[in-house]
Amino acid sequence: MSFDAVEAVRVTGAGPAVGALCVPGDKSVSHRSLLLAALAHGTSTVTGLSRGQDVTHTRRAIERFGVVIEDDGHGRLRVEGPLRHEPDDVLDAGNAGTGIRLMAGVCAGVDGVSVLTGDQFLRRRPMSRIADPLREMGAHVDGREHGQFAPLLIRGGNLHGITYAPRVASAQVKSAIMLAGLSAEGSTTVVEAHPTRRHTEEMLLGFGGRVRVEETRVTVEPGPLTSADVAVPGDPSQAAFWAVAALLAEGGSVVVEDLYTGFGRSDFVGVLRRMGAAIEFDEVTGTLTVRSSRLRAVELTAADIPGIVDEVPVLTIAAAAAEGTTVISGAGELRAKESDRIAHTCGMLRAFGVTVTETEDGMVIEGGAKLRPGTVNSHGDHRLAMAAAVAAACATAGETLITGWDSVATSYPGFMEDLVRLTGVGVAAAGDEV
Repeated sequence: MSFDAVEAVRVTGAGPAVGALCVPGDKSVSHRSLLLAALAHGTSTVTGLSRGQDVTHTRRAIERFGVVIEDDGHGRLRVEGPLRHEPDDVLDAGNAGTGIRLMAGVCAGVDGVSVLTGDQFLRRRPMSRIADPLREMGAHVDGREHGQFAPLLIRGGNLHGITYAPRVASAQVKSAIMLAGLSAEGSTTVVEAHPTRRHTEEMLLGFGGRVRVEETRVTVEPGPLTSADVAVPGDPSQAAFWAVAALLAEGGSVVVEDLYTGFGRSDFVGVLRRMGAAIEFDEVTGTLTVRSSRLRAVELTAADIPGIVDEVPVLTIAAAAAEGTTVISGAGELRAKESDRIAHTCGMLRAFGVTVTETEDGMVIEGGAKLRPGTVNSHGDHRLAMAAAVAAACATAGETLITGWDSVATSYPGFMEDLVRLTGVGVAAAGDEV
């Protein structure tokens, strides 16, 4: 059976993670592929798109602008750009923080009115970080609590370029400003405190955009984009779950193929190497190879966080099994993700018997724990749910209950089926027999 729509699952630990697989298409690249194809003149093709609900919401949203998308039924989309008019309905981003923030940048450049919203979790995530720079560029942006939260109403057009230094190191914020900059008068420059992932910069070049990257500065020039063909590679953030699963059980050995190799997306590999992991990432083929290893504690600071912001929940599972005390600081941004990932990751760890202290901007994890089965509330956060499943697979004999499991379908449909195949765990919907 498929577990994608199941609200709660019960997982019984089994053997080590062993095998090879390909993970879904990179979610960040998928969002950008659709949005850039919608902005470009001509017909673009996109293959390997993420199957998750987040990306489906972005696809439906760009159709509201009059963009025609044809699906050949074999994983290839044809996108006819450019945008033809203001959206004819509300744009629903679902649970996708990337989707709503990048679409806000697009909407700021469209002459007309756009309304953007999302699910109950997305409507609690901060939007002032994009609303403020878009207003500086000349867009009119409003929303709940003076534009701090969705739904957002954006009246776009007549933008001018700015130089902006975001308060938070965020590829989403940077990308929203860059996408708006495509329609602005004059250059637009973003100056970052720490370099963040460069999906948008890399992909804009592929669509004929004029972009210049200088260390922590990126500048985009206005102008039309041209169509392109995009093959979306596998998502490294999803591969991180299988890396940790392979590391923690004796005899573990996993190969993940065809991963995205762009700037900043394999930083979790470096963190695991610092912990003593036997892990290799071939940046030519995008192949990740991991073998079970004895791990040691590590210290992660604000400079590390932008490159591992999505992987922190599963990396804490590795830290729990490592020798020594792992300290994570400078991670306050995690409180503004799909859930409060600092508080709720600490709760997840405690459910597995791990000693952890929550701090204002991170946590302190006492390693050497022997994970025991527990009950985990994922709070509707897909990455917490998947991290809990990895921990459950590595736990001692017994059953772990994970609630909010249906959130996983936003990014990785079929995750549980892959976990069963690689580890042999027992799994059932809550209330069924394992």
